[in-house]
Amino acid sequence: MPAVTVENPLTLPRVAAPAEAHPRPVLAVATAPSGFEGEGFPVRRAFAGIDYKYLDPFIMMDQMGEVEYAPGEPKGTPWHPHRGFETVTYLIDGTFVHRDSHGGGGVINDGDTQWMTAGSGLLHIEAPPESLVMSGGLFHGLQLWVNLPKSDKMMAPRYQDIGGGQVKLLTSGDGGALLRLIAGDLDGHQGPGITHTPITMMHVTVNPGAELTLPWRKDFNALAYGLAGRGSAGAEGRPFRMGQAVVFGTGDSITIRADESQESRSPNFEVVLLGGRPIREPMMHYGPFVMNTHAELAQAFEDFQAGRLGTIPADEH
Repeated sequence: MPAVTVENPLTLPRVAAPAEAHPRPVLAVATAPSGFEGEGFPVRRAFAGIDYKYLDPFIMMDQMGEVEYAPGEPKGTPWHPHRGFETVTYLIDGTFVHRDSHGGGGVINDGDTQWMTAGSGLLHIEAPPESLVMSGGLFHGLQLWVNLPKSDKMMAPRYQDIGGGQVKLLTSGDGGALLRLIAGDLDGHQGPGITHTPITMMHVTVNPGAELTLPWRKDFNALAYGLAGRGSAGAEGRPFRMGQAVVFGTGDSITIRADESQESRSPNFEVVLLGGRPIREPMMHYGPFVMNTHAELAQAFEDFQAGRLGTIPADEH
């Protein structure tokens, strides 16, 4: 890690918060519990235990890996349904193949993002390619669930495949941090991801001892999650590390610092920064369905059982 980088960040556009910006305080730091997903690949539930009012429009985020698979060990997920939201799969290391019941799909590799708008519903599968299963290797990524407003929940499914080379690369004022803007706007710079629900998503690498202060939209929430290494958040310097999520309060700038000393396996502090405009609608979440009411959840489950979300392709049986 990281998959997408540059030798000299000082050649990139620089982003810094204005001096008069009001810094967002840190409201909470939560440690992600570990578990297993699908056929058994390890995950950390990044937002477990955080009140949804601080997450909206985000529903959940899993850190998948980081794991070094031996030959024969790589795992994926079985066929499963989705309705009512978007999944954003950001692959830092490794390769994943995805397919759906509508004939869509593709392959994502190091630094790529696959953005799936489930909308009215589909069946989906994610798995490592046979070559990776045979050889083993490193696997590390994120999957983020973004809610859709009621008006968009039944829209037609859609994919965006965002290659690592399409990500907007930026740096901090002193060049001490590399920013990979995947979606949204940051100080006039636009990421390639097209979102129905307005959000900002980026992967930031902060050099040891460096500080990053970014302008942040007042109407967005603000979250940080440690992918590797350790540092602190906010003007108050609240410590957080790999596997911990930070909830920021209100304001129009956020600050992240990397500790002077980092662990040998990760020379820098690696952080995902997220912000979004809250939808402020009822959110009912049951497994792979995210709707506004219990009746809509029941309808989604009924549609899935009746095959109205699609059927598994014949070559997969």
